[in-house]
Formats: sequence, C-alpha cells, structure tokens
Amino acid sequence: PQVWAVPLSPSPSTWSPCGMASDSNQHFIISFFLSSIYTIFLFPVGFFGNLLILVVNLDHRGRLSGPDLYFVNLAVADLALVADSLIEVFNLKQGYYDMAALCTFMNLFQQLNMYSSVFFLTWMSYDRYVSLTGLMSRSMPRARLSCCLIWVSSSLFTVLPFAVAQRQHAGEPYFCFASMTQIQWLEVMVGFLLPLCILSVCYWRIAQVLQQSKWERCSPQQRPRRQKALRMISAAVLVFFLCWLPENVFLSIHLLRGNNDSGTLWQDYPLTGHAVRLAAFSNSCLNPLIYSFFGETFQDKLRLFVQQRSSWAMLHKPTSGRSINEPAASACIHATSHRPSQCNIRL
Repeated sequence: PQVWAVPLSPSPSTWSPCGMASDSNQHFIISFFLSSIYTIFLFPVGFFGNLLILVVNLDHRGRLSGPDLYFVNLAVADLALVADSLIEVFNLKQGYYDMAALCTFMNLFQQLNMYSSVFFLTWMSYDRYVSLTGLMSRSMPRARLSCCLIWVSSSLFTVLPFAVAQRQHAGEPYFCFASMTQIQWLEVMVGFLLPLCILSVCYWRIAQVLQQSKWERCSPQQRPRRQKALRMISAAVLVFFLCWLPENVFLSIHLLRGNNDSGTLWQDYPLTGHAVRLAAFSNSCLNPLIYSFFGETFQDKLRLFVQQRSSWAMLHKPTSGRSINEPAASACIHATSHRPSQCNIRL
C-alpha cells in the first residue's frame, strides 16, 4: 500500500498565512464570478419579468382567471426574493451573516418566498388535477380564498418558528433563528420533501387520467393547447426543484452531520453555500420566462397590452386610442370565446 509522508514542519502552502490568504482570494474570485453571472443575466430577467407579469395582469383585472391569479401571487413572492437577493450577491466575504439582524431578515424573506412559492406550485398542480378530472370546478372566489390561505400558511410557517426561537434565545445579541436545527428540519420537510410527494402523486394521477381518456373529449385543434399548459406547469415545478434541490441537499448534509464544534456547514464551506443560495434565488428569476414562454393567455394579454400602449402613444389622446383599441380587445375576446371550454386550459 502507498504511504503518504506527513511533513514535520508546517508547509507554507497549507499552514502559512500566505496559503490561507491565497485560498481566501481564490474563493472570493469564484464567488465574484458567480455573483456577476447572476447579476448580469438572471437578476434583470427576474426583476423586470415579474414586474411585467404584475403590470400586464393587473391591467386586465376584469379578465383574470384562477390560474392567472395564482401566477400573480407567485410573481409577488418572486419579486420580493429577487430584490432581497442583492444582499446575497454582494455577500462575498460571508460577513453579512455574522450580523444577527441581517441574518434574520434574509432568512425570513427567503423562507416566506420558499413556502409561498412551493405552496402555490403545489396547489396549481392539484388545481390542474381536479379540473382535469372534474372533481371540482374553477371559480374566482375559490381562487381568492386559496391564495389567502396560502399566504397565511406561509406566514405562519415562517413567523411562528421565529417567535418561538426568539423567545427561547432572548437576550442573545448574536443569535440568528435560521441556525436552529428544528427550523432547518421544518424547512426541508415542509418546504421540499412533502410538496415533492404531493406533486409526484398529482402528476402520476394526471398521467393516468390522460392515458385512460386518450383525449376523447378534446378536438385535435385543442390538444396542443392542453399539452402546452401541461408543459408550462411541469416546467415551473421542475425548475423550482432543480433550483432549490442543491440548498436542500446542502442543508440536509448539515443536519445529518449533527453538532460540530468547528462551525456550521456554511462557515466550513462558504463557497458552496454561496453557490447553492444563488441557485435557489435563480428560481424566482426563471419563473417569468416559463410563464411568458408557455403561458398562451399571458402572451395574448401582453400582445394586447403592447398594442394598446402603442396606439395610445401614436395618437397622444386617450379617447382616440380607446376607439382603436376597443375593436382589438373585442376581437381578442371574440377569438377566445369560440374555443371549447371543456378542453381549454387557461394559464
């Protein structure tokens, strides 16, 4: 067997301050590179994309459907996290998390967005299943009630553990509630594993229903719309779990490792912790792309929104612009009204 010799004196590359400084500089350069990619390519898409979803849908408040309302609330949660992600982008030296107040603020926003995002995506998949099978009809009052319950449950899963942790550790100025093991287990179980099981069951049942029905109720012209709606929901769920999976794996390793006097996993592996957090934030930046690319209803609304604003800018008169835009709006509504309601999936 091969035997590795252990140096009797400290190696300059391993133990000297110069070697430690070199590793620190290397981690800083890699973290800066990852943060630059996120800031240049993902942050503008997430910030302006979610803002565009809100503006376009709120401009068509009278024609919002249940799935539209779910995506509007999802955009609100994503927009808050995208704005909050700038703190993580500039947290290259890991000094921000040493501040208890900022650590608590960051994790409160992150957990609230995580719970609300996964709850909305889970409910959207369940809503798709019950609508496909006819177990429950869609209605705006039910959609509003569902959104309220999702926000309340997300707030409770975030605020209640925070209140209990603050009461148990009152008087500790450097305590951050997110470092508690119980809260981290709750985040992994309720925010990741449980929704994964529910989503798997929903899509397994959807696949069974589609295979049994073989599209008998839908005309050949409506099948592409139905398949496109299914692809949009599947893509949103897939991107969510691909983005949040690295952090949950990283967090699970930290929890399974148990108590370690050397520090947390984020302190031992700051570069990996920085990378998985940026990956989690990327989910809120990619959702607008999925919604605009697969969402046919949103594409129609965006096209009408741009047409109305362009006509108004050309005429410089709201009254004249109204006379031109009303036929376009009515034509759009007239075109959508001829689509069979039984097979039409409005997303």
